[in-house]
Amino acid sequence: MIRYRIEPVRPEAHLYRVTLTVAEPVPEGQAFSLPAWIPGSYMIRDFARHVAAFHAWQGEQELAWRKLDKQTWQLDPAEGPVTVVYEVYAWDLSVRGAHLDTRHGSFNGPCVFMAAVGHEDQPCEVEIRPPEGSAYTGWQLATGMPRVSGQAFGFGTFRADNHDALMDYPVEMGPFDHAEFTARGVPHQVVINGRHQADLARLCRDLVPICEHHIDLFGEPAPMDNYVFIIRATDTVYGGLEHRNSTSLMVPRKELPRRTDPPGEVSKGYRNFLGLCSHEYFHTWNVKRIKPEAFTPFDLSREVHTELLWAFEGITSYYDELALVRTDRITVNSYLELLGALITRVHRGRGRFRQTVTESSFDAWTRFYKQDENAPNAIVSYYAKGALVALALDLVIRDRTDEVKSLEDLMRMLWQRHGQTGEGVPEQGIQPLAEELVGESLAEFFNHALYSTEDLPLQELLAPRGIELNWRPADHHADMGGDVGKPERPAPHLGVRLADDALGARIAVCYEQGAAMEAGLSAGDIIIAVDHLKVNQANLDDVLSGFHPGEQVELHAFRRDELMRFTVTLSEDETTTAWLRIAPNGLTDKGRRWLHREDAKAS
Repeated sequence: MIRYRIEPVRPEAHLYRVTLTVAEPVPEGQAFSLPAWIPGSYMIRDFARHVAAFHAWQGEQELAWRKLDKQTWQLDPAEGPVTVVYEVYAWDLSVRGAHLDTRHGSFNGPCVFMAAVGHEDQPCEVEIRPPEGSAYTGWQLATGMPRVSGQAFGFGTFRADNHDALMDYPVEMGPFDHAEFTARGVPHQVVINGRHQADLARLCRDLVPICEHHIDLFGEPAPMDNYVFIIRATDTVYGGLEHRNSTSLMVPRKELPRRTDPPGEVSKGYRNFLGLCSHEYFHTWNVKRIKPEAFTPFDLSREVHTELLWAFEGITSYYDELALVRTDRITVNSYLELLGALITRVHRGRGRFRQTVTESSFDAWTRFYKQDENAPNAIVSYYAKGALVALALDLVIRDRTDEVKSLEDLMRMLWQRHGQTGEGVPEQGIQPLAEELVGESLAEFFNHALYSTEDLPLQELLAPRGIELNWRPADHHADMGGDVGKPERPAPHLGVRLADDALGARIAVCYEQGAAMEAGLSAGDIIIAVDHLKVNQANLDDVLSGFHPGEQVELHAFRRDELMRFTVTLSEDETTTAWLRIAPNGLTDKGRRWLHREDAKAS
C-alpha cells in the first residue's frame, strides 16, 4: 500500500504538506511524478510548478534526488521504505486546482498527490489532517473517497483502489453547510462552502428527479455507492468538474435558490445552476466510465488527443438541460429559450465555417482551452456544436425508427459495451453503434455533422415535433438569443461583443464582417465616445439607437494608450440570433414523446 498524509500546515501561506511513503521502492531509485493535467479539463497545467519544497528519507537518513523532467523527481537507490515530504502552494480557487487559506481548503488529487512510479496499481491510503490551532476547530471535510476512519464530515483516513482512482476524489474542508437526499436508493450529499442564503431543502428536492432521470436513462443500479455535490458559493465565478462519485461546482451565490424565492419559481440563474448540476452528474456515466479509447487509461503526463470530445461533452450538454424540462423543473418554453440561446451561440461566430466539431475536439488542448479574442472567428465549441449534433442525432434516430428508438438507447449501448466493461470507445466507434440501432447506414448524417462545417438541418428536424425555429438580428450587444426579441425596428450593431471597462466599452470580440472590424476597430479597443457623446457598456446601445442602419458615425476609442478616431458605417447584426416556439397547433405526438410531455402545450 502507498501511504499519504496531507495536512494544511500554513493556511496563511497557502501551503499543504504531503508525506508519501513507499514500502518497497524500485531498486534503481524510486521516482515520483505529479500530473500535468486533470481529467475533464484538457489543458496542460503543470501542477509540479506549485511544489515549493521536496525532501526524501530512508529512515533517519536523508536521500539525494534529482529532477528527470519538469514533473518527475528520482531518489538515489535505497533498500527498504522511503519517504518523501513536499509542500504544495495552493492558491487556485477553481474546480481544477488546490486552494488553502484561513477560511477554506480544497484540492484535487492531480495537484497534490505524486505517483510512486511503478506502483500506480497499488492501493493508496490517505490520512487527511485538519490545520492546527483553535481557529480551525469547526472545520469539516467532504469527499467521495471511501472512508477508513473518522466520523462523517470529519478528518481521518481514506482509501483509493489505485493512483488513478486517487486522482478522482476532490476534497473540500472548512466550515460548510450540508444536506442529504436519496435517488434510486443511492445516498447523495450536498455541501455548500462560502457565504450564502441557499434553500438547501429546495435544492435537494430539485436534484432528486434530475439524478433519477439520469440513473433511469442508463439503467439501475447506479455505478456509485454514494455521491457528493461540492458547491462553492462565490461572487461571479462559475464552473464545474466531474468526478467518479462527486462533482466540484462553483456558482455565484445569487444563482442558488433562496428561502425567500416565490414557491416554484425558477430564476434564470437557478436554471443555469440546475443545468450545471445535471451536466456534471451525467458525466458519472459519460466520460468517467464510458471513455474514449485514448483515455483508457489516462496518461496525465502529456496531452492525449481524441476526436470524440464532441460526444462526451456535447451529448452531456444536450441532456443537461433536456433533463430539466423532462423532470418538470422548468417549462417547455423555458427549455426552448435555452435551446435558442445554444443555437445562437454556435451560429454567431464564423468559426463554425472553419473548424469541424471533431477538429475542435482534437485541438481542445491548444485552441479551445487557450482561446484568444479571435476564437469566435476561428473555432467552434465542441460543447455547444456537440450538443446540437446530439440533438440532431437523437431526432434522426427517432425518425428512422418511428420513435421506437432514441439517443437514450445508443447511450445504453455505450454503457453496456464500454462503460461496464472498461473498454474504451474507438475514435470512430459511435457511428457503427448508431447504425446497428437503426438498422441502416447513417454515413451521410455523420459525415455532415462531424466532418463538415455545414450547418445542421435543425429546422427540418424540429418542425415535425411542433417546434418552430426562427431567426432575427440581435436587438443589442448583450442579446444572447432564445427569445422573440423586439422586432419594432432594426437596431444598429457594431458586430462586437462588449465588456465593461472603467474608461468606456471595451471590445472583447470583434466579429468578422461586422461594422467595427470593417472600420478598423480591434479587440481590446475601448470605445469612449460615439458622435462626440461619452459612452460605456451600459449606454452604448442607447446612444446607437438614435441612428439608422446605414448611417455613418464618428467613434473615438483608445487602443492601448493612443486615442484613435474611426468612421463606422452602422449595420444590422447578421440574422444569427435564434428563438424557438411551440407551433400554433401545439406539440405533435413526436414532440411530446421527445420532451416526455403529457400535454401538447407549455405551461
